[in-house]
Amino acid sequence: IFNIMPKYQTQFIPEESDPLQEKFINYIMIGGKKSTSRKILKNTFDKISAKTKKDPVKIFEKAIENIKPAMEVRPRRIGGAVYQIPIEVKPNRQLMLSFRWLIGASRSKKGSPMSDKLANELIDASNNTGSSIKKKEKLVSLKNYKLFLKMNKMLLNFSTR
Repeated sequence: IFNIMPKYQTQFIPEESDPLQEKFINYIMIGGKKSTSRKILKNTFDKISAKTKKDPVKIFEKAIENIKPAMEVRPRRIGGAVYQIPIEVKPNRQLMLSFRWLIGASRSKKGSPMSDKLANELIDASNNTGSSIKKKEKLVSLKNYKLFLKMNKMLLNFSTR
């Protein structure tokens, strides 16, 4: 599913893991405690399989795919004014944003262990609901797409002068 080659190939990937999970583990990690973040992801997968009776790796990949944004708005200065212009997101940035939103949504919930919060958020994201999906939809709205078309016309007209 993910054809993004990492810039740096890790030397060791455990047999039950894959490069996408290893990258996600690195995003979970706080203070260099990789073993703790591995335990969190393992417990998360156990809880997902207990709740849904489905393969947790498939649910994880589907959730990441659902969270990935296609476009984002960036400020662009044109003729003395600053416009928010929608731009397509590169694949590595899509992955980074989806990981960041997923972990941020999980950490913002209080009162239960991180593995519970992450499992709930992954299940919600695989069903196209939850906080991280709302964040994506806020970023990528129809208004932004219309603005994208309008700004592309404006940029083409501005550059031909």
